[in-house]
Amino acid sequence: MSPPEAPRGAVVSLVGAGPGDPDLLTVRARALLAACDAIVYDALVNPLILADPAVRRDAERHFVGKRGGAPSASQDEITALLVRLAREGKRVVRLKGGDPLVFGRGSEEAQALAAAGIPFEIVPGVTAGVAAPAYAGIPVTHRGLATSVTFVTGHEDPTKGHTDTDWGALARAGGTIVLYMGVKRLPAIVQALTAGGLAADTPTAAIEWGTYPRQRTVVATLGTIVEAAQRAQISAPSITVIGDVVRVRDEIRWFDVRPLHGRRVIVTRARAQASALSAELRALGAEGIEAPAIRIEPLDAAPLERALGRLSTYQWAIFTSQNAVELAWGALRRRGGDARAFAGVNVAAVGPATADALLACGLAVDVIPERYVAEGLIEALRARSDVRGARVLFARAEGARELLPAALREMGAEVDEVPVYRSVPDPEGSEAARAALRDGQVDLVTFTSGSTVRFFVDAVGLEAARRARVASIGPITSDAARSLGLTVDVEAAEATIPGLVRAVVDALRRT
Repeated sequence: MSPPEAPRGAVVSLVGAGPGDPDLLTVRARALLAACDAIVYDALVNPLILADPAVRRDAERHFVGKRGGAPSASQDEITALLVRLAREGKRVVRLKGGDPLVFGRGSEEAQALAAAGIPFEIVPGVTAGVAAPAYAGIPVTHRGLATSVTFVTGHEDPTKGHTDTDWGALARAGGTIVLYMGVKRLPAIVQALTAGGLAADTPTAAIEWGTYPRQRTVVATLGTIVEAAQRAQISAPSITVIGDVVRVRDEIRWFDVRPLHGRRVIVTRARAQASALSAELRALGAEGIEAPAIRIEPLDAAPLERALGRLSTYQWAIFTSQNAVELAWGALRRRGGDARAFAGVNVAAVGPATADALLACGLAVDVIPERYVAEGLIEALRARSDVRGARVLFARAEGARELLPAALREMGAEVDEVPVYRSVPDPEGSEAARAALRDGQVDLVTFTSGSTVRFFVDAVGLEAARRARVASIGPITSDAARSLGLTVDVEAAEATIPGLVRAVVDALRRT
């Protein structure tokens, strides 16, 4: 009797999540995560992948990871879950660390799906056995050193009565040996390889948390790697590379020599914007802990839409945040308008990030100050001769400082203030921050506005907030931090995200 057919459109995608670095996720994997109905994921899937705003937010999430020999779900239970979800008509992403077919049991899951009559596809991922050594500056093959590579799982105990791995043959084969998941059994594996004839002085490297910002690499010889790894407290997940290719690391190591390698920085920006700052920090080697203190809550759009409907009556439109730009552009598009509606209207932006957001909408700004704060924008507008008597549309945050509209009125302008959003606490982000501060392993907390400071302190408490050094984007944010009892250790010379990143790099290089 044949199995029942899955509903039309149902499919299970067996997807490799890569070794950890979210930037190594494939284009196909990202597309599937954006459109799926359910995600079934393992313990070795980097949480940043699932936290990406591009991942479908309302997709069901099922954790089925196995860690330390204590499975949260058996393989049969995982397969049954995949079949059930597909028979419910869902598009399922089975997200597995690395590549699903390299020591990932993806082929077993594919067999079970085929037997159940469930449509499936296999999406390869970057496997840790290649990626972790590459991030450590170790090629798995290199001309003149190794023309072959053998991948072997370390989960199998070489001292048991029966083994599927011929360790003696591996020892005699030459080339590079890449050992997956073998940290616990490394002493027995080393013994088996040396007994098989592999020289004890063979260069060897153990790589922990490969491709993650916390990656560590210990280099020794086959005969000394066990002691070296134990001394460094190397633990799972780890990859061990055995062979002459390890020598190349001295020449081409790149990942762990970046300026912020091993540093941990809390990012408190709103969730939609935090990933951009985290990505810049990660590119420099830091672990960006996304703990958004705020989220952006749009207000009633009707007043803004009415104001945009009479845009031709304004001489100026002023924007002091990317959020205001995005909400104003959305309101304009809902009315069927586009950048042409701003013909004859001068546009001012508080800084380059806001100006870039406007340019993405087809609007080149007329005024951008030298200092990227309200005070700088006031100075720039005072130098103009066309502000007095002008009618100004100011799309702003609720509760923002009154400095700018008050100054415009002093200049003789008529200002229509339209609150378009408010910043509210983001309770989901506070637990990540509390946990990181509790561990005492945070190098800096970054703040990009007074509201992020206020809500962060409210969420974690002043005592916890004082456990890490503070980096501020500029003087207004610094004042807010000091008013709440924090010491500002780092302040960006330029009040932009790149300026903040430069200040973080300069500060952490000195410590």
